[in-house]
Amino acid sequence: MIDHKRIGSRSLRSKVMSADQAASLIKSGSTVGMSGFTGSGYPKAVPLALAALIEKEHAAGRPFRVRVWTGASTGPELDGALAKADGIEFRLPYNSDPVVREKINSGAMEYFDMHLSQVAPMAWQGFLGPLDIAVIEVTAVRPDGALVPSSSVGNNKTWLDRARNVILEVNSWQNTALEGMHDIYYGTALPPNRVPIPLVRPDDRIGDPFFRCDPDKIVGIVETHAPDRNLAFAPPDAAAHAIAGHLLAFLHHEVVKGRLPASLLPLQSGVGNIANAVLTGLLSSSFEDMTAYTEVIQDAMLDLLAVGKLRMASATAFSLSPKAAVRVNSDMESFSNKMILRPQEISNHPELVRRLGCIAMNGLIEADIYGNVNSTHVMGSRIQNGIGGSGDFARNASISIFMTPSTAKGGQISAVVPQASHVDHITQDVQVLVTEQGLADLRGLSPKQRAMTIIANCAHPDYRPGLTDYYKRARDHSYGQHSPSLPGEALSWHQRFLDTGSMLV
Repeated sequence: MIDHKRIGSRSLRSKVMSADQAASLIKSGSTVGMSGFTGSGYPKAVPLALAALIEKEHAAGRPFRVRVWTGASTGPELDGALAKADGIEFRLPYNSDPVVREKINSGAMEYFDMHLSQVAPMAWQGFLGPLDIAVIEVTAVRPDGALVPSSSVGNNKTWLDRARNVILEVNSWQNTALEGMHDIYYGTALPPNRVPIPLVRPDDRIGDPFFRCDPDKIVGIVETHAPDRNLAFAPPDAAAHAIAGHLLAFLHHEVVKGRLPASLLPLQSGVGNIANAVLTGLLSSSFEDMTAYTEVIQDAMLDLLAVGKLRMASATAFSLSPKAAVRVNSDMESFSNKMILRPQEISNHPELVRRLGCIAMNGLIEADIYGNVNSTHVMGSRIQNGIGGSGDFARNASISIFMTPSTAKGGQISAVVPQASHVDHITQDVQVLVTEQGLADLRGLSPKQRAMTIIANCAHPDYRPGLTDYYKRARDHSYGQHSPSLPGEALSWHQRFLDTGSMLV
């Protein structure tokens, strides 16, 4: 029985079909644009049906693989299911699924890790190839054919525009109060036709509340009722709370110095328990009337919105624990006028991040003593997730902050190393580094001053002697003295971990 309230367009009701029928419209070798961003708003039924179809084809000796584009990470019904079926040939632009990660690192799957703000322009430029079909979750189809977006926007606007054919999943689990929360801007263009984006405050609305889609391109509609599935965040530990304390003290100091307004600048925050600890710390702070201009709305932001500390949160998606997802979905009416979801080419746009002066707070895998940050690769070659939007914000923020515990693996690994094994964020894009040991304000410091500040303030005491010894010997023997280094030795810290399981010197 078709839900006429969710599928209001009479002409499109004839295209309602099962997930299996919709999956059969996707052919081997196709490039498929899927909705979804950090486990929100991704299609749940069609990818599972496609994975089952792929398994049958493989069992019959017929290879079947597709190229998958998304907004960012998705859920187990999409990335996990297709990867287990060995159905993904190529993936972009970000992934956090463990099965996909293993296939990428084993060389069985090609992966293009890229800045999230650049995906839509690259798709429009065409060198990624044609987009054969889009599979997009929406909350509803209006009588006029307009599409009410779901719990993420991501690259959906671009996929709907670029795809030859479109399959919609209309998910009745998503609250109808999502209608009106979105701001879909259609004014972007490629050079030489670009114009300024007319957004000057995080709560500005500059677009439409709905997606537009040529109804002739819609080849199937699948009705679903399934929740977004994100993993629960680990509770903030002592290190996370200490990092939050150092960072909040720094923000208060910047207000006192007159470099930040009393309400701060728009906040951008990466995902995880440290990020949530920082945001939770703002609940008991003196900061009021704050805003967020970020990628994702996460658990602690709901609390800040609920008590009025945060006036508005602008993002491209939710990234909520299962408990928080149920909370916001059941009480969407009370949050709907306090949140805006935008396309990720807008939420992450460098022009807007620079104009608004965001305070960017992101995590890392390791940082070296000069402030170069590795946020993607373990041991320099094994990718963990991807750069995501951290580069979009770090290079353009008013204050670029990176946060991490000083050690990992129970203290066996130092997060501060002589030389990063891979660099995603160069030293010029890293202004503040924070661990539970302390905070290093690197603004205006030369490389040698940075090294001494990071070792003294951020390195774990167990690793400071080794880092200090390395730095002193680099000062004695380095080819140059601007950023003294011993290239043959710096990465030996990583080799020592491979050999012994410890980076202790």
